[in-house]
Amino acid sequence: MLVDGTLGGGGHTRALAAGVGPSGLVIGIDRDPAAIETAAQTVRGLPVRLVQANFCDLPEVLEQLEINTVDGVVLDLGLSSDQLADRSRGFSFSAEGPLDLRFDPMSGEPARRLINRLSVEHLTQLISAFGEERYSRRIAQAIVRQRRERPIETSAELAELIRRSVPRTPGGERIDPATRTSRPCGSR
Repeated sequence: MLVDGTLGGGGHTRALAAGVGPSGLVIGIDRDPAAIETAAQTVRGLPVRLVQANFCDLPEVLEQLEINTVDGVVLDLGLSSDQLADRSRGFSFSAEGPLDLRFDPMSGEPARRLINRLSVEHLTQLISAFGEERYSRRIAQAIVRQRRERPIETSAELAELIRRSVPRTPGGERIDPATRTSRPCGSR
């Protein structure tokens, strides 16, 4: 019995299923319903059970499935290329798309609603905690100033606002400053 805690497109799950053979079982978990749907095609006919959940909820998932022990767990953390390519999800700050940043679009609030309602203090805290951004207060203040004129709706708008808010280092930084602030909260 194996668990793929970050199912994604199902590639690892498919390989694990080949390893456990017909008498084994692989539990594939992902928060993203689109990932579950895509992976269902990839693992069709294999000894796999797909579950929409956060890998942090693995104990509860196993309890619901009445599974007491597993032999191994795989976690491929981060965004999948499918999620980055889907402009409607807002994960890519280099493409125009609605500012969402949720792995499960049915859970929680889209990022555009959060940044257009939270206080400077709360925004500063979130940007600092999740993005480890030393200019978090400066970015939060710019967000609040911008939303007074009009709401921030797209990932590209937020990325440009961040770029204007973060001072450039001499010689230029290689990493776009929007990468730290524009990443999704939480993991798959």
